[in-house]
Amino acid sequence: MSSILEICAGSLASCLAAQAGGADRVELCDNLGEGGTTPSYGVLATARDKMEIKLHAIIRPRGGDFLYTELEFEAMAHDVEACRRLGLDGVVLGLLTADGDVDLARTRRLVALAGPMAVTFHRAFDMAREPAQALEDVIAAGCVRLLSSGQAATAPQGAALLAALRGQAGERLAVMPGAGVRAENIAELAAVSGCREFHASARGAAASAMRYRRDGVSMGAAGDEFAREETLTAKVRALRAALDGV
Repeated sequence: MSSILEICAGSLASCLAAQAGGADRVELCDNLGEGGTTPSYGVLATARDKMEIKLHAIIRPRGGDFLYTELEFEAMAHDVEACRRLGLDGVVLGLLTADGDVDLARTRRLVALAGPMAVTFHRAFDMAREPAQALEDVIAAGCVRLLSSGQAATAPQGAALLAALRGQAGERLAVMPGAGVRAENIAELAAVSGCREFHASARGAAASAMRYRRDGVSMGAAGDEFAREETLTAKVRALRAALDGV
C-alpha cells in the first residue's frame, strides 16, 4: 500500500502549492501560529472549489487548550455542519476533559454530525494523560485517524510511542505522525513507526508583494505584516519523493 502525504495548509495559496507538489490530502487551517483554528466559510468554499485532492478542515474555535465551553462546542458543531454542506472530505478535531482524558461524549456528537465526512482526532491527543486509553476513546468515538507527535515535541522524537499506538490500533484507525516531519526524516520515521500516513506543513518564507511599507505600525503581536510562511511546492515534492522511496 502506498503512503499518504497530508499537508497542513494555512492559506488558499498553500492549498494549491500542496496540490501541485503531489500531496494526497490537505488539512486547511487558519492561525497556524496558534496551532490552527477553523478557517472562514469563504476560504473553505473557495478551497473546495479549487481543490482536486481531498480537503479536510480543522474544527477549533480558538487557540490554547482543548477544554471547550458549551458556547464553543456549539460553534464547533455549526462549523462541522458547514463543512459537510460544502462537500469537504473530512474534519479534524480534538476535545479533552479537564482531567486530560478524551471528551468521548462530545467527540461522538461531532462525529455523528460530520457523517459521511471522515473525522481525524488531532494533536489534542498529545496533551492527554494516558495515551493507550486515549487511543481507545478516540476509536470508540468513531474517528478514523489520529494525528499525533507521539506526545513528544516532534514526531521523530515520539516515534516509539507512535509505533506502539499503531500496533494497538491495528486496522481500527490510522495513526498519522505529525510535527517536525520533513523530507530529511520521513523515511526513518516511516521505518521506526510503521505508519503509512504522514502530516507536514512544508512551509517556507514567502515575500510580500507590497512596495510601500510603513514602519512603526503593526496589526498584531508578530510585528511584521510583510513576513509570512506558506507551503512551498518544492518542499512538498521533496516530501513526496522521500515518501515514495520508502
